[in-house]
Amino acid sequence: MLLNMNKGIGALFIFVLGIAFIASTSFAGENEWLKFDAGLAKAKKENKSIVVDFYTDWCHWCKVMEKQTFENADVAKKLKERFVTVRVNAEAQNEQVTFQNQKMSNVQLTRSFGVTGYPSIAFMDANGKPITIVPGFVKADMFIHILDFIDLKCYEKDVSFEQFMEKGGCGKTKS
Repeated sequence: MLLNMNKGIGALFIFVLGIAFIASTSFAGENEWLKFDAGLAKAKKENKSIVVDFYTDWCHWCKVMEKQTFENADVAKKLKERFVTVRVNAEAQNEQVTFQNQKMSNVQLTRSFGVTGYPSIAFMDANGKPITIVPGFVKADMFIHILDFIDLKCYEKDVSFEQFMEKGGCGKTKS
C-alpha cells in the first residue's frame, strides 16, 4: 500500500514538474509589445534597436506572421534580448503618438513611414531614427537574418543585406 502511494506521489510530482516546464517555456518566448511612444523611450533608455509591427485587425498575413514568425522560439528570444518591440494598429485614428517632434495619429504615423500594405515591419535605431521597412509576411528563418543584420548594425557599415547573407555577417565583401 505504501509503495503504491509513493508511486502515486512520484507520478504527481513528475506531472507537476512537466506542467511547470511547459508553462515556463511557453511564456519565456512571449515579447512585450509596447505602444509607439513607450517603445521609443525604452529603446533610448536601454540603447536597443526597435522593431515596429504595423498591422491591422483584418489582416490575415499579420496573424500568420504573429503565429509563425514572432512566436517562433528563436525569433522571440532574439526580439526579447536584443530589441524593443512596438506594435502599431495602422488604422487607429484615436491613438496619438509623437514622432520627430510631431503629434500624430497611428494612421498618420503609418503614412509617414510609407507603409502601404500589411504587415509591414519597420526597424529603427535606439534614437528613433528609421533604418528600413520590410513589407509583407516574412518567414521566421529569414526574419532571424534580418534581425541579425539590424542588431550587428551592418547598415552603418555600408553592407547590403545581400552581402550580409552571402558572407554570413557584415565583414568586408569579396573584391
